[in-house]
Amino acid sequence: MKQLNRQPADAALESKITALYCRLSRDDELQGDSNSIKNQKAILKKYADDNGFRNTEFFVDDGVSGTTFDRPDFQRMIAEMDAGRIATIIVKDMSRLGRDYLKVGYYTEVAFPEADVRFIAINNGVDSANQQDSDFTPFLNIINEWYAKDTSKKIKAVFKAKGESGKPLSTNVPYGYMKDPENKDHWIIDESAAEVVRQIFDLCIKGFGPSQIADKLHDEKVLSPSAHLKAKGGNPAAQSYDEYGWSPSMISRILERVEYLGHTANFKTRRKSFKSKKKIENDRTQWQIFENTHEAIISQDTFDTVQHIRNGRRRPTPLGEMPILSGMVYCADCGSKLYQVRCKGWPHEKEYMVCASYRKKRKETCTSHQIRNVEIEAALLYAIQQVTTFAKEHEDEFVDLVTKNNMKSAERALRDSKKEYEQAIARTKKLDTFIQKLFEDNVEGKIGDDRFMKMTATYEAEQNQLKERIAELEAIIAEANEQSTNIDSFLKIVHTYTDIQELNAEIIRTFIEKVYVYQSETKWSRNTKKLKIVFNFIGEVEIPTNIKTA
Repeated sequence: MKQLNRQPADAALESKITALYCRLSRDDELQGDSNSIKNQKAILKKYADDNGFRNTEFFVDDGVSGTTFDRPDFQRMIAEMDAGRIATIIVKDMSRLGRDYLKVGYYTEVAFPEADVRFIAINNGVDSANQQDSDFTPFLNIINEWYAKDTSKKIKAVFKAKGESGKPLSTNVPYGYMKDPENKDHWIIDESAAEVVRQIFDLCIKGFGPSQIADKLHDEKVLSPSAHLKAKGGNPAAQSYDEYGWSPSMISRILERVEYLGHTANFKTRRKSFKSKKKIENDRTQWQIFENTHEAIISQDTFDTVQHIRNGRRRPTPLGEMPILSGMVYCADCGSKLYQVRCKGWPHEKEYMVCASYRKKRKETCTSHQIRNVEIEAALLYAIQQVTTFAKEHEDEFVDLVTKNNMKSAERALRDSKKEYEQAIARTKKLDTFIQKLFEDNVEGKIGDDRFMKMTATYEAEQNQLKERIAELEAIIAEANEQSTNIDSFLKIVHTYTDIQELNAEIIRTFIEKVYVYQSETKWSRNTKKLKIVFNFIGEVEIPTNIKTA
């Protein structure tokens, strides 16, 4: 081991700390015992004693990557340095300080010299008191970063292979599950937490929002996910001072997790680079979902119903919870949602809805479509009663009716899309011919270069637009070809309700996806309104729904 310059005897320096800094990451552990904290401490202590460094203090970050400098003891050491209490910092080698060459360079070339701190990396022969020995330091920093980058690539490859095999990538098991003691890649149900998950889904179906559910769980003194994990002997990543501290965001995440259906969802997040610790949410199309990898807590029907509710969720306002139809009613003519109108002290019978587009822009884009809430609710109750009664008493006829309705809708969408698709393909081919002819005319001198460039640019722009539209149409056609009715799911819901005599948020959102309101058949008249009711799973059922308004 190379002996570097001995510490000079100086009273001021003797009173300051000699910081002995150790760092070990999970990746370093794989390289054997040479980088262990115990080994680093022994090397640093021996070097300090042999070279006359006194008043030593260890600063240790165990299990922290060298690509980040947000390490507890490193930051504590820097705070001591900024306070003027450190004279020398000693590390085993440059990689212990870090593996980001820009930040390591900042500390060794700027921060340490400005604080009048001597820096020593034993194994690399680096000593800031001897500038000649430090000339190679920048290259060492780059090599250390290359090592970190290469390690990151290898780890990503391992994770990619694991994720594509269907094994869960998440180190933290979703609330409601726990790791199987016999197979760490398999989840089993944690029954006490699973019961809370079922309660959360049930409350959502009954019309409670995330904030209300969080408050209810808090009032019932239900342990939060982190507190529950801690009580089970686990080590949660984040702990709250309130063990019953449920937040609306926690509830929202639980209501959206496909894992509760018994599926494994991998590649939900990513990082921009190995240096960044910030997670970025991937688009759902980039997820890889493996079905039936563990036991489900929530049924598909319940999950689908909750997603319908979440997509048209009701928002609390200063007047209290929004009415049960909030977010579900649309203008049949312009497609805008109907805006809820109510005032403090109004009875429910007086509340009404109006086209949001009309309300914002008045008569420029649409008409009012004004209709009272109770009138829509009456129509929905009648439609739900009719459909559920018919489905129970004449199940075969109901299945046949819904199948035909869905086939008609799918065939219509397929026919229109195919026609547009064929036209777009034909136009694309024709544009290829035009561009080829322009090229030949330009070569023969029939048109100038400027004219050729402008015309080809126009044709190519149109081609690009057509290609995008063709891709959209192909997706629509594929969906129409693969579309199948969810009659079984709807029938399961029907059989859970015996005799529906009045509506609530749970019933409406269980059965209904959307309601469309048409303008009065007579201009400026509010006497006749036609509704189109779209049911969950089965779409529109041909049941006439005309109601008279007062």
